[in-house]
Amino acid sequence: MWDVRRLSGALPPLTGVRKRINGASGETVVAAGRGVPFDVRGLELRYRAPLAFLVDVLEPRGDAYHGRATAFGRTYGEFELRRSAVEDTETDLIRHIDEAHALEQTVARMLDGLIRSATDQELVDRLRQHKVETQRHESLMRGRLEAHGAQPSMARQAAGMLEAFLKMPLDLLRGERTGRAARDAYVTEHLEIASYELLRRVAERAGDEETARACRDILDEERAMAAFVEERWDDVGLS
Repeated sequence: MWDVRRLSGALPPLTGVRKRINGASGETVVAAGRGVPFDVRGLELRYRAPLAFLVDVLEPRGDAYHGRATAFGRTYGEFELRRSAVEDTETDLIRHIDEAHALEQTVARMLDGLIRSATDQELVDRLRQHKVETQRHESLMRGRLEAHGAQPSMARQAAGMLEAFLKMPLDLLRGERTGRAARDAYVTEHLEIASYELLRRVAERAGDEETARACRDILDEERAMAAFVEERWDDVGLS
C-alpha cells in the first residue's frame, strides 16, 4: 500500500489517494471508494480499459518513487509514491490467506510421507481422509485469494516453518514407525489451527465474513484430526 502525494501538473490534490500493489496488478484507491485497476509492467502502472490510455511511469527516489502521470504518452502531472505507514487491512488479509494456501500445499505433501511411514491401519485411514480434507482447504483458500483479485504468491512463511520442522523426521521415516508419524501429524495440525485462528480474526476485522466462515469450517476439521491423534497416544506412541 502506497500513499500518493501530488507534486505538480494537472493532477488534483490527491488527498487520501493510495495505490495498492500486489505482484503484477494493483489499483488506485480514492479514500474508501472503489479502486481503479491497473497492471504492473516493470516501472509502469498501466490502467485497464476504458482507461488504457493512462500510464503512470515510476522512477526510484531513495525509499520512495517519483511518478509521472501520462495520457496517450504525454505527461500531465507528477506525483510521489511512498509506502504507507499504516498497514492496509486488505493487504494484510491477502497475505494471511496466501500463507494459509501455501501451508495447505505443504501439508498435502507431508501427509504423503506420514501415510507411507505409519503402520497402524486406523491412523493410515484417518491420514488419507485428512488429505482429502486438506485438498479441499487448499481449494477454499485459492478461491478466497481469487475473490480478492489475488493469486498465490511465493510467500511461504508458515509453510517454510512446517517444512523446516519436519524435514529431519521425514528424512528418517524410512526406518521409523507410527509413533513418529503421529507426532508429526499432531504438530502439523496445531500449526494449522494457529494459522486459521489468526486468519479468522484478520478476516473478521476486514469485514470478510466468507473467509471467516471458511476458517471456522476448516478449524473444525483440523481440531478433529488433532483430537484423533491425541486420543490414541497410548496406542501409537511407542510403535
